Amino acid sequence: MELMRDAAGLRAVTDAWRTDGRSVGLVPTMGALHEGHASLIGRAREESDRVVVTIFVNPLQFGESEDLSLYPRDEASDVEMCERAGVDLVWAPAVEEVFPLGASLARPAPGPVGDLYEGAARPGHFAGVLQVVHRLFDVVGPAAAYFGEKDAQQLFLVRRMTVDEPALGMRIVACPTLREPDGLARSSRNAYLGTEERLQATCLFLALTEGAERARAGERDANVLVAVMAREIGATPLAKLDYAAVVDEATFEPVGRIEGPARAIVAARFPSARLIDNVLLPGPDA
Repeated sequence: MELMRDAAGLRAVTDAWRTDGRSVGLVPTMGALHEGHASLIGRAREESDRVVVTIFVNPLQFGESEDLSLYPRDEASDVEMCERAGVDLVWAPAVEEVFPLGASLARPAPGPVGDLYEGAARPGHFAGVLQVVHRLFDVVGPAAAYFGEKDAQQLFLVRRMTVDEPALGMRIVACPTLREPDGLARSSRNAYLGTEERLQATCLFLALTEGAERARAGERDANVLVAVMAREIGATPLAKLDYAAVVDEATFEPVGRIEGPARAIVAARFPSARLIDNVLLPGPDA
């Protein structure tokens, strides 16, 4: 496995792979790798001839109230995990390689969906996400990019960006959320949780499960499902509900009544971390 820092070197390698007829799989990360990332790498390994993992903590997606310096970093451990998982190349650049001084880089607009939910809770977040993801795509070149469904709104916006810019040559592959045995979605931010917070953090999955069960039983009124999910999280002492919603799977806009594929999304703040989760809602009798 190769560890690289410079953008030109990375592109030279991926171009050579494609010239040789090799397909490229890309797993963009901010490091602090866990089994959720490993599942993305495993999927990329199965479907691609060569796999690139990027490790870059993007300063543009952190809000004023979020401390960039506290984000967990352990490059040595991340690189070791990538090597065990069969990654061919890890790109761990400095900020100057991703955002060269004076360079004119694309700034894709998140649009109205970028101001909802995570965008409302973290103003400017998705503008930063799309700018860095666009840059990563541009450096790596045509590939299949693997993203987890846990960050459903991010996944929606990235997928839409690649549809709007087919020249990027990126195919977005959505991978199921990996969960702990008690249902908690795997996340780098789980490491912030204290013992009692960790026990109570399962309220997000419990809320989503109850909403999904109501949908499976035939409930089509999204407001009922939202109330059910909000009540579950609201009854958890250490959790402060940020939002609970049901969105159209095709537009990520809120719905009042479920007429087609829809997704339940929730977010809650704990004393030490803010967590998000979601599930695709089943149809009646599914």
